[in-house]
Amino acid sequence: MSTTEKFDYPPKILIRWFWNSYVRSRLGLLFVGFLLMAIEGGALGMLSYMVRPMFDEIFIAGDRDAVVWVAFGVFGIFVARAFAGLAQKVIMATIARRVSAQIQGDLVTHIVQLDGSFFQSYSPGALIERVRGDPGAAANVIADTFSAFGRDFIGLISLLSVAIYIDWVWTLVAIAGAPLMFFPILYMQKLIRDTSRIVRNAAGVVATRLDELFHGINTVKLNGTERYESTRFERGVTKLVNAQLRATAATAGIPALMDIVAAVGFLGVLSYGGLQIIDGEKTVGEFMSFFTAIALIFEPLRRLGNLSGRWQVALVSLERLYGLFQMRATITSPENPAPIPSNPGQVDVAFEDVHFSYGKKPVLNGASFVAEAGKTTAFVGESGAGKSTIFNLLARLIDSKSGKVTIGGTQVRAFDLQELRGLYSVVTQDAQLFDESIKDNITLGTDVSDSDLKKALVAAHVADFLPDQSKGVNTRVGPRGSGLSGGQRQRVAIARAVMRDTPILLLDEATSALDAQSEATVQKALESLSKGRTTLVIAHRLATVRNADKIVVMDKGRVVDQGTHGELIERGGVYQNLYRLQFSEDNQPS
Repeated sequence: MSTTEKFDYPPKILIRWFWNSYVRSRLGLLFVGFLLMAIEGGALGMLSYMVRPMFDEIFIAGDRDAVVWVAFGVFGIFVARAFAGLAQKVIMATIARRVSAQIQGDLVTHIVQLDGSFFQSYSPGALIERVRGDPGAAANVIADTFSAFGRDFIGLISLLSVAIYIDWVWTLVAIAGAPLMFFPILYMQKLIRDTSRIVRNAAGVVATRLDELFHGINTVKLNGTERYESTRFERGVTKLVNAQLRATAATAGIPALMDIVAAVGFLGVLSYGGLQIIDGEKTVGEFMSFFTAIALIFEPLRRLGNLSGRWQVALVSLERLYGLFQMRATITSPENPAPIPSNPGQVDVAFEDVHFSYGKKPVLNGASFVAEAGKTTAFVGESGAGKSTIFNLLARLIDSKSGKVTIGGTQVRAFDLQELRGLYSVVTQDAQLFDESIKDNITLGTDVSDSDLKKALVAAHVADFLPDQSKGVNTRVGPRGSGLSGGQRQRVAIARAVMRDTPILLLDEATSALDAQSEATVQKALESLSKGRTTLVIAHRLATVRNADKIVVMDKGRVVDQGTHGELIERGGVYQNLYRLQFSEDNQPS
């Protein structure tokens, strides 16, 4: 899938899902807001009606007694409208914001449970835009809809009632052009929905550009591509702006049609009603009251027309949200999971004739090996040999096409997913740190005692650099751990693994990007961490795995040899070639 996917769900399904999931639970508060809107809308009809006695009884007849009750009547209408308008706006804004927040929370909870293939199809920037932008657009339509029916529709009915009460013929003349809007509005609605979809997709592309730019800023600077990246971003923004302008033009088209109808109506009423006033058939007060009602009637009518455009925009966001919620993870826990071994650190981890491919590209071709309990098993081979895929299969980030991946003789697919992943501690080349404190990055939200935390800090050699940090263990590490050096980040990741205290340890190129001094410190921490655990290690640098209990040599997705370092060197083959390549006489380490 791509970020430009187009879902095709009927609007009634989208609206029913949105209503049942996020709106129905707030009906009580919505009803209060609806009543307040009705007061605000009804005030317009009362105001237009009060224009008649203002002109006929005060300005023309000169009735002094009428001044007081008309003035206080108009004052009361404005005060009631002011308080009702303020209260309903606060209520509807509260509902919209809370619905948006709930959708965002539900969406993140759902997305993080999806498979790795999903995140290969959707970039982080596009997902950020999806989580932040679409819920707001969908939630705002709640306030718009209830405002339309609570304030604008009631206001429209009250104003129309006043107009009909004064003269139903004038009313027919004023709204005679309304039916002409039907087909143009239908066309505008379709145009709005199509352009809104383009806008949402273009916004996702722009967010992706920013995400890539800021995460890869060092690469940009080192390669001198600032101008190139800026131009790429500007092109994306230009496409977004053009799409937004088309969407704005389409949305503004509906109120523009309303204005044309209003122009036709006023032309007819002034031409017909003006002659009746001259002939004495109607009073000035009647005409001014009617004119006020009709003048006011087109504002709620414009907003009601605008609502159809807003719903088209909201439907695009709803279909994108609903489409994501319909996606399901294919890697899930079985209905009746097998129990985790009571001592998982004392059972073997095994692969038996395992095959796996990414799309049509084979990665593992019948890989078989056994990692003995409590020992260190290393995997070596050229890039693309399938080493990292082994770790992903063990943790069920992916599932094999055929063959068996077992722990203690039980296939990993038989275990509960969370319990299975609870068996592993993982340290990778790219230590994933969050913009939180060192402590938070180690504990990851779990409650730990100070003594346990201190043990982890010492075991991982994090305590060695804490005195240099401004707030010690409470120092923030910066975005993606940018406030720490590479070696320090690795040690924090190792402390995290120590804190998890799991029976199986997975090390993926944990020291390959470090300098010699940092590597020595990190290697010492890893050796301490590996004691008493079943450890699987991926390494390109053979010097780091020469002391492993077993070395598994991989080539093009197959296990071509396995044994100790001495045994593999003696047998020759792929491992001996790798060893000679790294430790030739011209490059012999001291």
